[in-house]
Amino acid sequence: MKPEENKFADVPIRVKTWIYIIIVFALGVSHPLAMTILVSWISFQCFFEFSRMFKIYDSPLTPSIFISVLQFFLLYFLNTDVYLLYSFLITILIVCRSVLKGSSVKQIYGISIALLICLIAFPNLLWIRNRFDGLNAIIFIVVVTELNDVFQYLMGKFFGKHKITPQISPNKTLEGLIGGIFITIILSNILGYFLLTTDMVTNSILGLVLGISGFFGDIFMSYVKRKTGVKDTGSLLPGHGGLLDRMDSLVFNAPLFFWLFPLLIKN
Repeated sequence: MKPEENKFADVPIRVKTWIYIIIVFALGVSHPLAMTILVSWISFQCFFEFSRMFKIYDSPLTPSIFISVLQFFLLYFLNTDVYLLYSFLITILIVCRSVLKGSSVKQIYGISIALLICLIAFPNLLWIRNRFDGLNAIIFIVVVTELNDVFQYLMGKFFGKHKITPQISPNKTLEGLIGGIFITIILSNILGYFLLTTDMVTNSILGLVLGISGFFGDIFMSYVKRKTGVKDTGSLLPGHGGLLDRMDSLVFNAPLFFWLFPLLIKN
């Protein structure tokens, strides 16, 4: 069978993995404490994947556990502003330590990105869960972001002809991007009406912004993988790769939603 005739061969395994992802997500958002644990575990796994990609540590397990446990206690005991202050200080200290011990430029670049994503970007998921409409808001942002990825993937498979970033992510096409964002705006209006009780203008802006931002999050992670010479960040999720491969769009979308949404609904 020619490759173009078998371009949906990976769909069944992707769907099976999605079932497990949905179960873990449902358990994680069920309670604020469970959400704190989920975010800390996400940071553990993603820091571990970053460490292996950039070869930051000979044994990345212990540093990953340290980052995860430290983050859990900071998230549990500190408010958002104080958490961000401590996290930036921790990031600066760890990066400075890497510089002083003679790490390569590539390793310093890798650990800087890893800490910013794990300590700064992912906690926005917890803050979204704890503010706004609680469960409704976190369900909205995660579902819209992840289905935007799916929509762009499927639109690209069906209609993709013009590649956007062939050197970074060869499978990304203009048709996939436009078609995916269009469907994401529709989905944002449907979910926004029921979950956020926001108007059509707000929902459309969210769908457009999150669709574009999610695309760039995906492209950014593809660029990082190109620089480190890996196809996937890991093998945790069959059909998807590592957790970073699945969380890439949320790296941009979670902070964007947390800080943008209050501006859109401000009276």
